[in-house]
Amino acid sequence: MAKNVAEDTAAREELIAKTGRVAVPVVIIDDEVVVGFDRGRLQRLLGIR
Repeated sequence: MAKNVAEDTAAREELIAKTGRVAVPVVIIDDEVVVGFDRGRLQRLLGIR
């Protein structure tokens, strides 16, 4: 689910609680937090090439 941390205070607080900072994009797969676009890590976590 996409959340707009610029407009949604609760989403921004959740982001800070999970990552310790405000940075986008953030993708959470299971319990893994990926900050920024890391194609290799995202592919690994999703089990795709």
